[in-house]
Amino acid sequence: MIHHIRHTMPSHMHNQYPYGVEVVVSAIQLFEARSFTYTYLLGCTKTRHALVIDPVIETVERDASLVRELGLDLKYVINTHIHADHVTGSGELKRNKYFPKALSILSEKAGGRADLLVKHADLIRWGNGLELEVRETPGHTNGCVTFVCHSNQMAFTGDALLIRGCGRTDFQHGNARTLYRSVHSQIFTLPSDYLIYPAHDYAGRMVSSVWEEKKFNPRLTKSEEEFAAIMEKLGLPYPKQIEKSEPANLLCGIAELMDDELRRKVFGEKKQ
Repeated sequence: MIHHIRHTMPSHMHNQYPYGVEVVVSAIQLFEARSFTYTYLLGCTKTRHALVIDPVIETVERDASLVRELGLDLKYVINTHIHADHVTGSGELKRNKYFPKALSILSEKAGGRADLLVKHADLIRWGNGLELEVRETPGHTNGCVTFVCHSNQMAFTGDALLIRGCGRTDFQHGNARTLYRSVHSQIFTLPSDYLIYPAHDYAGRMVSSVWEEKKFNPRLTKSEEEFAAIMEKLGLPYPKQIEKSEPANLLCGIAELMDDELRRKVFGEKKQ
């Protein structure tokens, strides 16, 4: 499934760009059905520079073909956190001969390897005056970050904030109280009309807003005490792919960094 989103800089933000830069982002939301993961392709219509957020290894060929079809120059491959339910496609996108200069990005607190390790308040600059602000939103994992594109009022929240839900907090150094405080201090403080683009949805929903989640999220509208109690009682099974996904994602899915056993789990025999 491919969902096209096109954002032009809101008129009330023109004065923040004193050099007359017209900021236009073309964004595409892509879906991977096995893990219910959303991948995002953002392109600058002026420079053709692009970045991908949360790619999945099973759909790397689709993503790479789309980047090439649109004539984009892939600059960054970004993960919001160390995923447990799928192997990232970052390594395979970086291996692609058409993207020799693409750089992987991960939070420095995730404990993994990447070309660029980012921290709270960093700015990822790309395209024609475009920026993604890094906001640390731990709790689902200790290395979760939300990437905010203020010029186009978009927040890519990973698993920290889902549509009418949130990521689980019972493994990968998760903590319910930490997650509650992260969402309330780093996401719910954004303007109400900012759009929320999560890493997953299990009911076919594609986008929400800060206003909607502050009003309707059945978990995060509760008190911190109530939220912690809800999360403690979820009783979810562990992700089926965690044994290969977590160690592979700590290496950004780069085959050359994996030992033989992990490489076989991720790629079978084709990368031996």
